[in-house]
Amino acid sequence: MQCSILAPCGLLSLRSLAAAAVLVLSAVLPAAQAQAPQPPEIAARSYLLLDVTSNQILAAKDIDSPVEPASLTKLMTEYLVFDALKSKKITLAQTFSVSERAWKMPGSRMFIDPKMQVPVEDLIKGMIVQSGNDATMALAEGVGGTAEHFVQLMNQQAKALGMNSTGYKNPEGLTEAGHTTTARDLSILSTRLMTDFPDYIGYSAIKKYHYPGTPASNDTNRNTLLFRDPTVDGLKTGHTNAAGYCMIATAKRDFPNLGVGGAPGGRRLLAIVLGTSSDSARANETQKLLNWGYTAYEAVKLFDAGQAVVAPAVWKGKAPTVKLGRPQAIVVSVASGSAPKVKTQVARPDPLVAPFKKGQSLGSLKVMLGDNPTPVAEVPLMALEAVEEAGIMGRAWDSIRLWIK
Repeated sequence: MQCSILAPCGLLSLRSLAAAAVLVLSAVLPAAQAQAPQPPEIAARSYLLLDVTSNQILAAKDIDSPVEPASLTKLMTEYLVFDALKSKKITLAQTFSVSERAWKMPGSRMFIDPKMQVPVEDLIKGMIVQSGNDATMALAEGVGGTAEHFVQLMNQQAKALGMNSTGYKNPEGLTEAGHTTTARDLSILSTRLMTDFPDYIGYSAIKKYHYPGTPASNDTNRNTLLFRDPTVDGLKTGHTNAAGYCMIATAKRDFPNLGVGGAPGGRRLLAIVLGTSSDSARANETQKLLNWGYTAYEAVKLFDAGQAVVAPAVWKGKAPTVKLGRPQAIVVSVASGSAPKVKTQVARPDPLVAPFKKGQSLGSLKVMLGDNPTPVAEVPLMALEAVEEAGIMGRAWDSIRLWIK
């Protein structure tokens, strides 16, 4: 089933568009059942396959059911640590001490101890590559002051991102009452992690790492898809007895039709597979889902980044028209072989009365297949440039014209 993911950012929220009462949706409407390819059988409690490039859910099962996230919790810890780095509250070279609490953390570990002063960058690698609960606790205490305050920050950030079904009780993901999330919320967190921190997300692709003075045998990333699929570059695995074996994997594969100037462009998919029976099962089911997404659906680039989809007339403005489009390329995913059937239609308020700010939402682009009137996608359009209000005479003249019209 193809549907939309309701992200929290302003450009992807549901809003009323003034007099036209046009509803702008968050990228994708449910596709007609006859047009949606059926996903393969996935042996997992819940799963979600998101085309990140087009912001469309391609396949899903029980994505709003509460689940234990296990070490997928560390993605939120990553988010807060990366945010602290981006805002220069901490640095990669800065060292954090290792508390008794961090040292004695159960489960997977980096094997650091209280005698060490560990650089933030090494703690990040220990948390992501080795899934170290000790490294995670050291980061939480270093950034938040205490683990308890850090958990408060985690829950505040989850709310800010729109993860409305998530509650955190600890920074590492060990089983605890009330520590739950959903596949949908994990997709929001994962996409925002990649979008908001491109300078740091590359740590998720590291295959092997161990800190000097710790066991070299504990150096392998548990995301086995990093070793078998060269297009996979993240993100995280998790396991507890209650959660089962879980994986969030993202892959980016190049396609000629998505590039600019003849160069191929990347299409990114994100697969979330929760509650499988074994390490090998989570890898196999996730790989199956990614491969199916790339073959069952094709991505169609409709407009380049910054390209005007339409330039309608403006009333009471200093400019006669306003260009509507997106700062990113407009891409939609349709069933393979359906690209020639793609049709588009612009829905916007009329009349458009200035002023308009750059980036202001002013309508949407509906995407249909063939003669089917049901949109398979609806992409918000925004003003690509600001249009200031005209002077008194210009506004007066347009008021008369509008009254006559």
